Amino acid sequence: MNLTVSRPKALSVSQLCAQIHDLLEQTYPQIWVEGEISNCRLYPSGHTYLTLKDAEAQIPAVLFRGVAMGIKFKPEDGLKVLVSGRVSVYTKRGDLQLILSSIEPLEKGGLQLAFEQLKAKLEKEGLFDAARKKPIPEYPQTAGVITSLQGAAVRDIVHVLTRRWPEIHVLILPVQVQGDAAAPEIAQAIQDFNQHFPKTDVLLVGRGGGSLEDLWAFNEEVVARAIAASKIPIISCVGHETDFTIADFVADLRAPTPSAAAEMAVPDAENVQKNIAALKRSLVQNMTRILQISEHRLKALAQHPFLKSPRRMYEEFTRRLDEAASELERAFKAKLDILENRLALQSGRLDALSPLKVLARGYAVARKWPNLQVIRSEKDVQTKDVILLRLSLGEIFCEVKEKT
Repeated sequence: MNLTVSRPKALSVSQLCAQIHDLLEQTYPQIWVEGEISNCRLYPSGHTYLTLKDAEAQIPAVLFRGVAMGIKFKPEDGLKVLVSGRVSVYTKRGDLQLILSSIEPLEKGGLQLAFEQLKAKLEKEGLFDAARKKPIPEYPQTAGVITSLQGAAVRDIVHVLTRRWPEIHVLILPVQVQGDAAAPEIAQAIQDFNQHFPKTDVLLVGRGGGSLEDLWAFNEEVVARAIAASKIPIISCVGHETDFTIADFVADLRAPTPSAAAEMAVPDAENVQKNIAALKRSLVQNMTRILQISEHRLKALAQHPFLKSPRRMYEEFTRRLDEAASELERAFKAKLDILENRLALQSGRLDALSPLKVLARGYAVARKWPNLQVIRSEKDVQTKDVILLRLSLGEIFCEVKEKT
């Protein structure tokens, strides 16, 4: 009797993973999950891979590049977030994962977190340092303005600039100040001023007030770096007095409003004229006082006896010159007397030591001829040697006849 055992139909691993994938995506097409980020890694592709965890479990998650580009803050380890997405399986390895469609920090808003992250990054790089900030020219001839033509900010800036400093030349590069295209346009406008209008004395960059979202273009890194790279001094003027943006920290000077920026950029012509008038009066007063003092000194000098009779001055100097000449002559003579006495003393000493003094007493100096060797002993000569005798007065030649 033959028994045949039927085998169950088996799935391949790929088939099993595919079925699990389809089942999970159908069951959990969109869910919300809270957790803490760990093992966060940004790949060159632009995709971000991370683990979402709590105290008892964890699940891998992926934030693809297209979704990540719309997120203002940077996901990082330790950040508590609320995410949405679908549950799926990476079929190649059978790994369970969340495909994220949105992510928001739980403890603060995404924009606020992005602001703090970028602020900390640029501050660490030194972009906020006071030492790198350029001074604003005191009397600018050309002012550049980067803002929207539709808002009140541009009208306020131009009105204040021309009212306070009528001779100012104003150049305006209109840009969007809100929306995704705003930040690149603002950065490009700053670069254009530096490239095409490098003699611009000061740049005013900003817009009127609004929400954090409205002002966000001035919190973008591309704008911050364009401001930092500008060779033209920049005054930031974004929003109202209580609004602060990254651009404010990087700029060479921060103004609370666009109108205030215009006031900071140029002096008040009326005040300058008043200062010039005051300086002119002060200069005239000082010159008058100097002239009066000089006149008084001149009159006093005119009463001096020497100026009344110039010959007295000549006579006085002549007398002093004669006295100095006499004093010099006396000093010179005294010096010569001292030198003469010293010379006589040394001559006497030298004379006493002179060999001629010995010869004068009847002695002679004998030398062999012709080498003039001094003869000190009879052994120094031979018969018929010629001897030169040096006497006190004159010399004689002698011949040795014989030696005894």
